[in-house]
Amino acid sequence: MKKFLLAFCVLLAAFASETGAVNVTITTQQSGYNNQALLQTMQNNLGQLLTEINAAHQQKRDLNLADMAMDDYAKRMLINIWSNMHFYCDDEEVVEEGLPMKSGMLIQNIAYIVEPDDEAFDSQQLQMGSVEFDNTGKISDFRFALDVHTAATFGQCQDVVETERRMKILKYVEHFRTAYCQKDLATLRQVFSDDALIITGNVVEKYDKETGISAASVTYKKQNKEEYLESLQRAFTRNKYIEVKFSQIAERGIQDECGGITRSRNNPNMYGVTLFQEWKSSRYSDEGYVFLLWDFTNEDRPVIHVRTWQPEFVGGKKMTEEEIFSLSDFEL
Repeated sequence: MKKFLLAFCVLLAAFASETGAVNVTITTQQSGYNNQALLQTMQNNLGQLLTEINAAHQQKRDLNLADMAMDDYAKRMLINIWSNMHFYCDDEEVVEEGLPMKSGMLIQNIAYIVEPDDEAFDSQQLQMGSVEFDNTGKISDFRFALDVHTAATFGQCQDVVETERRMKILKYVEHFRTAYCQKDLATLRQVFSDDALIITGNVVEKYDKETGISAASVTYKKQNKEEYLESLQRAFTRNKYIEVKFSQIAERGIQDECGGITRSRNNPNMYGVTLFQEWKSSRYSDEGYVFLLWDFTNEDRPVIHVRTWQPEFVGGKKMTEEEIFSLSDFEL
């Protein structure tokens, strides 16, 4: 009998490995969260979802989310991502610290392996993800996340913005980035305000025939919401794959202690967020600074009034901190 049980356990373990089964442990030592029953529900729900993602990846099929403990919003977000790229969780054991919120719990830093179907990219790429739970343990949000260091820097902004609002800013910045990666024009249309101003810098080199010297400068193109979305739609159509990464500006030598977040002196619901962006697609790549002016007047549906992009280098010289757009350039 013992031999039979041992053989069965070995067979079960092999089956779990082949199907990509994932066990989840959510730790809460730092927060002091002590609802163990609800914590177990969250762990089970996330474990089932990650196991299904791995099975769908292995079997090269669509996700089956019918029986998953997820609300419609979370399912829609995950399906949108899956329609553009497949990925899997390479860890049999996922152990992450849970961050309690008023609405439930946030889990960050879940590592996924992405295998884009595009010869322009490496065969495998690491992508971090975040998952939110509501107060019943159901998964209420699924999104790709900022890198660990950038997310941690957002968490050091107590002097600029309170914890709950800070976590919401992080959430919507992550959604904003994910929308580009999954070519989700509908989400971008929703997140930009109707009066949104989009400013894009372009490096222009001029050659002086008399002196024989070339000089580089930046010209700025202004677009409204519809003009920008039309050009973005063309980029989505031309490129099989788009990858957008955000990192903190301090990593580029810019003085910053708060993940690039600044708060308006005139309107406490307005925040400027400055990030370093890496854009890589099938046909085009660039790196530069992105500034976003967020309006959180509607907590559940914040909008962007201003988006700017500037190159990191102009004529071989790095842009100075004074040249990079910030909240002070757009405050009335």
